[in-house]
Amino acid sequence: MKIIKSHILMGLIFAASVYLLGSTFDLAHEITLTLTITSLTGYWWITEALPIPLTSLLPIATFPLVGILTHKQAASSIGSHVILLLMGAFMLAVAIEQSQVHKRIAFMIINKIGGGSAQRIIFAIMTTSAVLSMWISNTATVVALLPVVIALCANTDNVKFKIALLLGLAYSASIGGIGTIIGTPPNLIFASVYEQFAHKEYGFISWMKIAVPIVILAIPLAALWLGRNIKLNTAIELPDMGKWQVAEKRVLTIFGLVALAWIFRKEPFGGWSGLINNQTIGDSSIALLGVIAMALTPNGKGKKLLEWESAKNIPWGMLLLFAGGICIAKAFVSSGLSEMLGQFLVSLGALPVLVMLFALTISVSFLTEITSNTATATLLMPVIASAAIALNLPIELLMIPVVISCSCAFCLPVATAPNSIVFASGEIKVIDMVKQGVILNVLLAIIITLVCFYLLT
Repeated sequence: MKIIKSHILMGLIFAASVYLLGSTFDLAHEITLTLTITSLTGYWWITEALPIPLTSLLPIATFPLVGILTHKQAASSIGSHVILLLMGAFMLAVAIEQSQVHKRIAFMIINKIGGGSAQRIIFAIMTTSAVLSMWISNTATVVALLPVVIALCANTDNVKFKIALLLGLAYSASIGGIGTIIGTPPNLIFASVYEQFAHKEYGFISWMKIAVPIVILAIPLAALWLGRNIKLNTAIELPDMGKWQVAEKRVLTIFGLVALAWIFRKEPFGGWSGLINNQTIGDSSIALLGVIAMALTPNGKGKKLLEWESAKNIPWGMLLLFAGGICIAKAFVSSGLSEMLGQFLVSLGALPVLVMLFALTISVSFLTEITSNTATATLLMPVIASAAIALNLPIELLMIPVVISCSCAFCLPVATAPNSIVFASGEIKVIDMVKQGVILNVLLAIIITLVCFYLLT
């Protein structure tokens, strides 16, 4: 309690210092106020002086108070279509988890790829985790697959294999979340800030064209690194999942249709929305239609695929965090802070673009070892967008590698929820995670830099 009170006070002192510095350097009053509120919000987010969702209300409440935004502009952050998309994705994930179809998919992939080879089993688990994390939260993926991994670990006394399997589960969930715009919260933060600056959506398939190649390259390389020099003496037996259940088939069908609708809404050749001449529907509409379909469809056991009692337990606090981030992005633009920061960061233009991208990705990767990746993305995206504009570069060229790097912290248990969950299993020490994670941080930074450079320039 004393630590929390101390951080609340330190946050206020830090914000007051920022205000005094802004005034000393004769910054525009609107810019100084925006920096002050953002500094206080960021400090409380990082230290969790208040619960993150409550801190997220601060910019929505204070920017209208100081005249940076109108109350309607601030309130519209909560009603953003990005918030509705995330809410719908959370609810769809609940239906998938309840049906247990994710476990069946895991065993199918392990049976197909695995066998007696440690490397193949690690790769199979990582592939399963990555594929699921593209569509449901990485935390939910790890929680769902952890019993599968623990069962595999129980069938062997090879300590190195257990460590590699657990780390592979955590790391691949974070990597897989990169793959789609809904895969992890930072991706959606990018989408909302990009729309603020570019005045257009960044399409589902446009994102996948960049992100999926990164996932495809990263998963096998990470599996090879984790599984090096590990051999099993005996093959591992897998449980039989039995026949496909009605709920599994129906959930997979509905979610498959939702995913296809997301991917092909606007591409190629104008997508299906162009074919039916409908330009008013968006990804959030598709997600909510999928939720309604899940709620209407029987599960074969007297209930629906998605019941409200389960759906209402989604992480509502995460939606408030997003709303706070969207509000900050609006204030950056409205106050002129974005333009000022962009001019300040124009010195980056002295570096070759490839070097600049690597410097950004590796820095952000290690920064998020100790800070929330969602909070980091929220604070950085408006700044990076402004820098790109000042450097006369496409804003996505800098924003995408930076926001992807927010999900690539592999060294510490506190870095990501997947890291924390597998660490809590008791099978891994911090030093185990550090030894493997440092190399993977660097490896992912290289992959992200090269893929983004060659596909976005």
